[in-house]
Amino acid sequence: MHSETEAVSKKHYDIVVVGGGINGVGVAQAAAAAGYSALVLEKQALAAGTSSKSSKLIHGGLRYLESYEFSLVRESLRERALLMKLAPDLVKPQDFYVPLFKQTRRSPTLLRAGLSLYYVLSGMNSVARFSTLPRAQWGDLDGLRTDNLRAVFRYTDARTNDALLTEAVMRSAQSLDAEIICPAQFSGADIHASGVEVHYKTGDWERSCEAGVLINAAGPWVNKVVAKARPEISHVPIQLVQGAHIVVPGEMQERFYYVESPRDGRAVFIMPRDGSVMVGTTETRFKGELDGVHALPTEESYLLRVLTHYFPHFRGIDRADLLASWAGCRVLPAGEGHAFHRSRETILHPDNPDQVRMLSVYGGKLTSFRATAEKAVERVAYSLPSRQRRADTAELPLSLV
Repeated sequence: MHSETEAVSKKHYDIVVVGGGINGVGVAQAAAAAGYSALVLEKQALAAGTSSKSSKLIHGGLRYLESYEFSLVRESLRERALLMKLAPDLVKPQDFYVPLFKQTRRSPTLLRAGLSLYYVLSGMNSVARFSTLPRAQWGDLDGLRTDNLRAVFRYTDARTNDALLTEAVMRSAQSLDAEIICPAQFSGADIHASGVEVHYKTGDWERSCEAGVLINAAGPWVNKVVAKARPEISHVPIQLVQGAHIVVPGEMQERFYYVESPRDGRAVFIMPRDGSVMVGTTETRFKGELDGVHALPTEESYLLRVLTHYFPHFRGIDRADLLASWAGCRVLPAGEGHAFHRSRETILHPDNPDQVRMLSVYGGKLTSFRATAEKAVERVAYSLPSRQRRADTAELPLSLV
């Protein structure tokens, strides 16, 4: 086993990717499809970090319209439609219900305008159509409170299993001869004019390989990877924001609810999950060690308050009754003000804009991983030898079989 790993470690790759989350495996797939040799280094397991701790949704980002991120929403809606086509067993359409009360900050007129724009940005895709629920059906909404209820809108996005989707993308990459070493702890990179010498550790063994380009898709660890590059390269100042989810006992029909926190107006999802109910997410400035990210007691209480505000029959549940809770970290650009209003655009940051040897991916959404990966590979293409394209990721089916 050691000799086999030794042989792999001495190979040269066009692209080496650090990180086995959805962005990392997406880059590996895009690289292999473009004809490049590619290797993924993952320190723990596929989707072990943020990529398995999301809200499990493939969506266009309805709330991003409030911050005028129209291009991001358009791209996400396009990718949503594509993923439902490429991965029908993993990405399924899902109805969402948005209840609006007299106290809700967003009026029915505003939401109708937003959903209309959502529909237009989708390219008038039938999946993006929306409607209002007749008052006569309000009593069928899983015990949703109806006092002061003004309207209930219904629209469609999609749901997924984020970890399984990540695994399916890696399998697709491997079918095109991409490789993965896991566990493999990245330990450093020596950048030179002709490429990068990448160092990593597997068990007790120190290994290295050569790459034309190193793509840093380490998620919240992105700047920790940058710090291990030599010579020193620039980085993007970031703020890490954790998002928590809780799972509580109880049942709901196959309806997902998109509600507004009565405390601060944040968007929160309430949805069924394997015979229980999942609520998320939060946006809390992260403090601590990344390997120990967990839902804070304050976040759990916050989400419970949102749940019981809209569904009073859950009021007997407290933190001791939680079936599960978890948190993952998002990468946002550093800045002033609340994280809720910070841009969600992905940043691709090269070590050298004229001759890229290391490209760092800052941010990224589960929904738009494929588009992000294609942009990353295109960004480094002129720093690599010309290769014969093997496939188009927009046409590669994704499955676990």
